[in-house]
Amino acid sequence: MARRERQRAERMKRKARAAERREHMAARTEERNREARKKLEPLQEGERPVIVTIGAVISAIIAIVFWVSSVLAATGHVTVSGAKPSPIATGAVGLLLTAMAWGMWRARYWAVLGFQAFLALALLSAALGLIQVTTVLEAVGTTLVIVIAGGLFYFMIKAMARIQMPERTPRE
Repeated sequence: MARRERQRAERMKRKARAAERREHMAARTEERNREARKKLEPLQEGERPVIVTIGAVISAIIAIVFWVSSVLAATGHVTVSGAKPSPIATGAVGLLLTAMAWGMWRARYWAVLGFQAFLALALLSAALGLIQVTTVLEAVGTTLVIVIAGGLFYFMIKAMARIQMPERTPRE
């Protein structure tokens, strides 16, 4: 019986040490986050980070492609693998991308977050598409999509932090 009690006491000590380590790591992480937030400069009125402007332009270009595809699908001038794409679906994606482009142009947090979700889906589909490439040109094009989407995703993280920062009030 004493052995069982000793083992239970040792387990409790291990759990307590693990909880203490988690608390210490959480405090250290929060301190680093506070320091990183102090280094960020809030956006000025009408200011837009360059990477968000680039994302807005890219979103607008892709939206135009989807709007044109929607019109071509509605008139029956385009087929994908022998099937006619839905003009409603392509129009809906075009509408979503247009809203993201407008929101990013106005430096809205929700639009940048939505565009990052779009980039994450593009990264995932390109990575899966890289598995089944058959030519060097396909491999280069797919890798280029991964590099561009990954770079945009990475650089938009800091821009998102600046966009969501509250206004700093000047000290009196």
